[in-house]
Amino acid sequence: MANNNNFKMLAKTLYGFEDILAKELKDLGAIEVKKGVRNVSFYGDKGFMYKANLCLRTALKILKPIAKFKVYSEEDLYKKLYKMDWEQYFTPEATFAIDSTVHSDFFSHSKFVALKSKDAIADYFRDKTGKRPNVDVKFPHLRIHIHIEKNMCTVSLDSSGQSLHKRGYRSATNIAPINEVLAAGLLLLSGWDGRSDFLDPMCGSGTILIEAAMIAANIPPNLNKKEFGFEKWPDWDVDLFEKIEESSLNKIRSFEHKIIGYDKAPSAVRKAIDNIENANLSEFISVSQEDFFKTKKEGEKHLHILCNPPYGERLSLENLTEFYTNIGDTLKQNYPSTQAWMIVSDLEAIKSVGLRTSKKIKVFNGKLEARLVRYDIYEGTKKRRPRI
Repeated sequence: MANNNNFKMLAKTLYGFEDILAKELKDLGAIEVKKGVRNVSFYGDKGFMYKANLCLRTALKILKPIAKFKVYSEEDLYKKLYKMDWEQYFTPEATFAIDSTVHSDFFSHSKFVALKSKDAIADYFRDKTGKRPNVDVKFPHLRIHIHIEKNMCTVSLDSSGQSLHKRGYRSATNIAPINEVLAAGLLLLSGWDGRSDFLDPMCGSGTILIEAAMIAANIPPNLNKKEFGFEKWPDWDVDLFEKIEESSLNKIRSFEHKIIGYDKAPSAVRKAIDNIENANLSEFISVSQEDFFKTKKEGEKHLHILCNPPYGERLSLENLTEFYTNIGDTLKQNYPSTQAWMIVSDLEAIKSVGLRTSKKIKVFNGKLEARLVRYDIYEGTKKRRPRI
């Protein structure tokens, strides 16, 4: 690698988003990009770490690995963590927190691994300086990630702090808000690129609309985030970060099309408008109180639809079958020349849509297995296209 300041990093993501995250990283300029399961590894320097946190839409965390070793017991883990030079990362006056994930026959419980790791690091400082650092689970100065796979332990620093899905623009949510990283990933999987009008016909608190506008205008998704984890690190370089931020802002582009949101609940519309204002995107997005089933497509141009309709597990619906039938009828009758995408978890109920899916992508909404499905509604036909 040409740049000696490059180091390995790991971007964590949701299941099914590995390909789009890898593409995002390559487009940003990462090198040696390799896909894993729910993660993508890559190399870059400190400035790139700042850029990745600011600009990646489908990453949940950016981890910086600092040590890797074999472990066979909790005592072994304790001894090896105790031997590390923790003073280069924080002081005993600072707070820390441990996150752990364990896939191993040697270690049965991730919480016990976290506890043993905390003891090793606290004891290191007590024996070196006479003072133990405190743990702060919510807002630590340093968040440390312990990952054990079989007998291999990787110790990483969490450069993101709070998960990157917490963009900072959402002050109000409805009953079942969609995760911001999930919304961005669904949009990218659907091929949304800002080159047509966009509609979310059941927009809730507006997350999909906001992420769609940020993609269309190439706005960094974490511009509104209050703080990143790396801002509390000893090598925090505010001048470098401001240069990265300014360079990213210079890449924002104009957007000529409409982004529209409907919801039939007045409370949801109010929340969406608040969140859109928080994200400084009011000029790009319009939201109105409408029942999608009583609406028609405006104009003749191609329309891109993506929505997260209510479904049984998260929101009660008296009749899911009738609900999905209404979605299909509305699309067929009122929305010609449209590409419509939905995320659904009830695979039986969506048969009632009465349209042939042209694509189905497996994703997870929280712990619910779901599908992102695509329907192509063609101009000049209100009948179902014949199966080939």
